[in-house]
Amino acid sequence: MEFLKPPPVRRLDLEHAPEVREAPERAGEHSSGNGNGNGNGATPAGFTGAKRRRIGAPQLSIPRMDIDHLSVAYDGKLAVKEVSLPVRQGEVLALIGPSGCGKTTLLRSLNRLTELTRSASLSGRVTLDGVDIQSMEPTSLRRRVTMVFQQPNPFPMSVFDNLAYVLREQGSRRGSRKSLEAPVCEALERAGLFEEVKDDLSHPALKLSGGQQQRLCIARSLVAKPEVLLLDEPCSALDPQSTEKIEELIVKLREDVAVVIVTHNLQQAYRVADYVGFMYLGDLVEYGGAKNVFGEPSQARTRDYISGEFG
Repeated sequence: MEFLKPPPVRRLDLEHAPEVREAPERAGEHSSGNGNGNGNGATPAGFTGAKRRRIGAPQLSIPRMDIDHLSVAYDGKLAVKEVSLPVRQGEVLALIGPSGCGKTTLLRSLNRLTELTRSASLSGRVTLDGVDIQSMEPTSLRRRVTMVFQQPNPFPMSVFDNLAYVLREQGSRRGSRKSLEAPVCEALERAGLFEEVKDDLSHPALKLSGGQQQRLCIARSLVAKPEVLLLDEPCSALDPQSTEKIEELIVKLREDVAVVIVTHNLQQAYRVADYVGFMYLGDLVEYGGAKNVFGEPSQARTRDYISGEFG
């Protein structure tokens, strides 16, 4: 059967920049990009039921990306302001903050999606394994730094072909089903979906549940064997049971791939993150170990946000 390229399912608004707001004057508070490690701060108030979903500290820490004084502006208005952060395999980095604070803009800058907006301009430097990402071919970069969006967006084809499509696009020749079966099944296994779909890989992806579709999208991102996995509110459209499965998956994946997640759910960030960056109006206000940021934040604005005083 002729293999057809799927029509675009998800449409990103690349022409209109997100709203950028001017920051109010701050009294006695400065942005801080220096964390104090993944320490053992106190459990924050209101987080007593947010059980950590990991066993102990990360077992390894491999530098993958380095964000160095990155600024992003839309029509000259800064949305991200000189942010510096490390992204490491073996760790989950969560970006938190209210809507419009620059989290998603920062995330999209890591695989050069931001530059698709015509009004966007960037300064600073982002490297992947020591190489400036601006020197990389964008498609190649996006295979190595993959993204999963808020809404599950499987292609309108079978479970198998959703992953096989990625592998065929990478190869110089179209691979046979038999030759692609092993990497497809491996990616489904890594995404925690294989046991649920193994009996019928020809099942239409659009007939899976919402949680299964999102894990399929994660598997589709993993089949290319990336170094970095970007997650933009991956559980916002899911029920609690599906959310729990995705969170457990995120923690497992950190050993094989660097994970960066944007989330508005503070308890979710507390459950899955090793390190947390709190952003407000484009600034990186605080960065550090999850227990420290949530239990003993060093900045007043972080304490106010975590306690629910704004956001």
